[in-house]
Amino acid sequence: MTTFTSKTSEIVEKAKMLFGKQVDVIIRQEQKVVELVQNVGKRLLKLAHNPKVQKLTAPIQVFIRMIKAHFGGQHKMALSSLGMIVLAMVYFVSPIDLIPDFLGIFGFADDLSVILAVYAKLKDEVDQFLEWERTQ
Repeated sequence: MTTFTSKTSEIVEKAKMLFGKQVDVIIRQEQKVVELVQNVGKRLLKLAHNPKVQKLTAPIQVFIRMIKAHFGGQHKMALSSLGMIVLAMVYFVSPIDLIPDFLGIFGFADDLSVILAVYAKLKDEVDQFLEWERTQ
């Protein structure tokens, strides 16, 4: 029987195989991260009309705020966590992934599974960030 944790790890590992090298380059260049966040924002706008997808994009919005706080110096995170978040975002905006995005809602299923898997892996750090955010 596959556990949630092992399934989450499997999803993240597949995403790393596809985009790991690209993520390593992006996280070392703040301007590349800014461009990625802008591309994610554009993609979210395209999905705004779909309420089913919109509910599932909340973790992406948290990731964007975490990145902005990190690079703004207000709430730093570990480089490994930044890498995981960037991985999820690269996967989300990339047209090349396990299920092509042109397949509509089904095409977003793998994108959202990667995002949710990263969110689950970073749950403690996300919770700390959200608590910090509430106190600001």
